[in-house]
Amino acid sequence: MTILNAIDSHGLSFPFPEPPAPGQVIEVAPGVLWARIALPFRLDHVNIYLIEDGDGWAVIDTGIGDAATKAAWLALTSGPLAGRRLTRLFVTHYHPDHIGLAGWLHEQFGTPLLTSQTSYLGCLNISLSPGASEAPVYRDFYQRHGLSVEVTEVVSTLGHGYLRMVTPLPPTFTRVVAGDVLRIGGRDFSVLAGDGHAPEQLMFHCAEAGIFLAADQVLAKITPNISVWAVDPEGDPLGLYLRSLRSIAAAIPPETLVLPGHQLPFRGLQARCAELAEHHGERCRLIAEAVAKGPHSVAELVPVMFTRPLDPHQLSFAFSEVFAHVNAMLRLGELRWAEPKAGIMRVEPGR
Repeated sequence: MTILNAIDSHGLSFPFPEPPAPGQVIEVAPGVLWARIALPFRLDHVNIYLIEDGDGWAVIDTGIGDAATKAAWLALTSGPLAGRRLTRLFVTHYHPDHIGLAGWLHEQFGTPLLTSQTSYLGCLNISLSPGASEAPVYRDFYQRHGLSVEVTEVVSTLGHGYLRMVTPLPPTFTRVVAGDVLRIGGRDFSVLAGDGHAPEQLMFHCAEAGIFLAADQVLAKITPNISVWAVDPEGDPLGLYLRSLRSIAAAIPPETLVLPGHQLPFRGLQARCAELAEHHGERCRLIAEAVAKGPHSVAELVPVMFTRPLDPHQLSFAFSEVFAHVNAMLRLGELRWAEPKAGIMRVEPGR
């Protein structure tokens, strides 16, 4: 059956205009399957990919660690994947929607875990310290940059609740690093690593199949979250992300089919990388315009970048993403810290 490409306003092409139904898969390239698993958030799904690997399937990412995701996997393994084992589990990064069910899949099916060292240790830290985000360092971080005590309480508890949606990781893993070449099902997959959205996020390019598994680094119609967190308050994840976009655009051939962690597969990687870079440039311009009228805290800049109402989960990401833009502009000298007022940090024009 021929599937017509759907072209959106950005000029990207979408060879598969509809996602797979729950418990079903779509073959997006020979021996490469796409499944979709629901998430209980505004971003209500995550994409899972399966690559034919000898007598079974190698898995890319898992979904979060909850009962609904376990049921979704049981439906897949008793349905379209029935009769073949899960050979290896590759996790692209440590966010719960991608690694959350890794421990359960290992326990249920004996599937070995392969991921970056950063992803394994980062997730292990979260699973061993589920209340860490409620520690004073987080509360001070939010309050020092303008969130009220009441909002801080909500964000550091309800806003971080998703971090606990992770099953205990397997006690061992196999490390995957950028520059590796993985042999999966008779084909070579080159490993790339991105940063900004998650440190050492793994991506996989198969030139033979013409596919690029991009994880969350490049999405078709939304932008991946880029956040500064309390444990690295002077970090520059936005600068790292923009650097990664340039590297990806240079490394991957233009006609490659992009298989992202969310939304639809698409073609047009270089155009989308350019759009994402411009998007973040526009957000920086909005901050510059606001700060030109007077010093602003990070919290005061949240409605400048995000005009819609935000629930606690969204607010924690929005605050941290605004902070990423502020830190990038600080590094470029476009902003500087003003004198604190009532204990709250604010930024003003740097030049």
